[in-house]
Amino acid sequence: MLHLDHVTLEQGSFRLTANWAIEKGTRLALLGGSGAGKSSLLMALAGFLPLQSGRILWAGQDISGLEPAARPVSILFQDQNLFPHLTLVQNLGLALNPRLRLTDVDRSRIEAVLDRLGLSGLGPRKPADLSGGQQGRAALGRVLLQSREVLLLDEPFAALGPALKTDLLALVAELASASGTTVVMVTHDPADARRFADQVVLVHDGLTEPPAATAALFADPPEALRAYLGS
Repeated sequence: MLHLDHVTLEQGSFRLTANWAIEKGTRLALLGGSGAGKSSLLMALAGFLPLQSGRILWAGQDISGLEPAARPVSILFQDQNLFPHLTLVQNLGLALNPRLRLTDVDRSRIEAVLDRLGLSGLGPRKPADLSGGQQGRAALGRVLLQSREVLLLDEPFAALGPALKTDLLALVAELASASGTTVVMVTHDPADARRFADQVVLVHDGLTEPPAATAALFADPPEALRAYLGS
């Protein structure tokens, strides 16, 4: 279980509170407008933003004080963070060895992930030689190689076309279901939340609502969601 226990975040005049939990293997969407605090909450989960108060617990363990690398968490950012001067194999290899001292076993694992993501044979290429969809798959492959129990998605496919974004979100859902990975996805697009998430947390006015089942939430939207949707 991922539990945000009376968490408070503060940045200047901005303040956000969260007090909720989700079960392992849940696909959760953080839905809200720009500036609501969705990405800030993701950064706190990953360990890049300190808590003003409260705790973050995973499987009953308080991980609030752990460095990002020590948390059972991987994060995929909006810009995907592929290094342009490195090949695809090297970019993915960073997940296994930051100094890129890759063993034959490491390279076999990388090739297996590339194959699983439909990128077989593209390992020697650099990001500039890939399409947007291929770059998205490569960035996803790197976080998959980290084999963490929680995957955070900060709208990494937002710049892609609707069809390609849909394909990549479906791939994430498939892989997460197969591995039992818990996924927390930031989005401002209700269609993405409905398509991908089991549960949704609305982020608005400095607070996060408790998780709600996606279908039920959109079938009978609360006032905050109706205001966001403009209906």
